[in-house]
Amino acid sequence: MENSELLRCVLEANEAPVVICNLEHTVVYMNPASVRRYHVDITGRSIKDCHNAESSEKIDRVVAWFKESPRNNKVHTDFNEKENKDVYMVALRDGGELVGYYEKHEYRTRDTSGFYLMDE
Repeated sequence: MENSELLRCVLEANEAPVVICNLEHTVVYMNPASVRRYHVDITGRSIKDCHNAESSEKIDRVVAWFKESPRNNKVHTDFNEKENKDVYMVALRDGGELVGYYEKHEYRTRDTSGFYLMDE
């Protein structure tokens, strides 16, 4: 299995939504969790198609900040109290060059299911 296939498997197994965009704001990948969350697959369309003017302007500001320095890589964009999670925009870089960005969800609720429990 090639590395790209392994990475795809990681993203598809992730229970948190992952939406990846290129620098033209085109959605190039949505994992299954993101399609379930947003009830639509907009792969191939602009992420701005599903944001209002204020949110689109914020996306532009973050991407401009990402471009300013290779150290500018993560912006906290939201906290969802109901789901106890933070949402971030994260820069995607290839050898330091900005090539895109993605939306990252980090849930804060502790998993209390127990360690190493496996179905038998």
